[in-house]
Amino acid sequence: MTIYAWARRRSLPRLPAPVDRVFEIGADTRVLAHCHWQPEPKAHPTLLVLHGLEGSSDAHYMRGIADKAFRRGFNVVRLNQRNCGGTEHLSAGLYHSGLTSDVQAVLDELATADHLPSLVVAGYSLGGNLALRLAGGYGETAPHWLHAVCAVSPTLELGACMDLLERPANRLYEWNFMQSLQRRMRKKARLFPGRYDVRGIWRMWRVRAFDDRYTAPHHGFAGADDYYHRAAAMRVVDRIRVPALIITAEDDPFIALPPFRDPKVTGNPAITLAVTRYGGHCGFIESARDGYDGYWAEREIVDFAARHVPPPLLTAGAGATVEA
Repeated sequence: MTIYAWARRRSLPRLPAPVDRVFEIGADTRVLAHCHWQPEPKAHPTLLVLHGLEGSSDAHYMRGIADKAFRRGFNVVRLNQRNCGGTEHLSAGLYHSGLTSDVQAVLDELATADHLPSLVVAGYSLGGNLALRLAGGYGETAPHWLHAVCAVSPTLELGACMDLLERPANRLYEWNFMQSLQRRMRKKARLFPGRYDVRGIWRMWRVRAFDDRYTAPHHGFAGADDYYHRAAAMRVVDRIRVPALIITAEDDPFIALPPFRDPKVTGNPAITLAVTRYGGHCGFIESARDGYDGYWAEREIVDFAARHVPPPLLTAGAGATVEA
């Protein structure tokens, strides 16, 4: 399902064209979002969607969930993380798996400047880690406008996920990530002369080596292992207090399953956990029927979000039951 979902082209003719919006995060940091607004945005809940490692707002799952959520009455904001989606020129710095400050700044602007009364965050893979880490970071003091978070195939324990990614069977996935990371860093070096040393980067084909050379020192971590430990949502998942949906699969090639069985996850009453036998990484495809395209995780997220936003904003309607 992992390869099928990555390779399959999706046509979403009912999803309206997005409106571009740039959010000012800091003096040298801006992020681009593709937004789908309902005719009266303040009268509708808003879903903020986060992509995975080296993804973008145009990833198939980002557009797929936007299509489902928009038709259910949500505003949808498909956010590019720093440098993603062709935005290397907007930010001098890099993103990482635990950089919740950018997401928090976007949410704050939507809630305070746009006066949107109800927000839900959904993330895939690295974006799922961000969503859960954001909620855990808030803990008991989550803002009143944050009603739920959802995570599909989240990199809950980054170090364990990296161990799996480095297995020979996953060489194709890691090679794909590294091609993108190398290309991005060369572009960053051209845009910001003297800031990034890319000598010998063509010899670098391990994500761990990339994080040790670039990601970790750029963000003040002692090294890749320190980064993986401190940025992982597992450090704060027990503090999540807003309703949270986590979806993962037993056959995911590089998401470690044991952390999802940890009492910090299973013992947290705020968390609804769905562990499926099949689904791959960000796949979760079943038979299409009656106008439903078969992308099960996308449907579950929208149903979960609809059940947790305040009623006059949206009527949840009949949704499928989450089965572990």
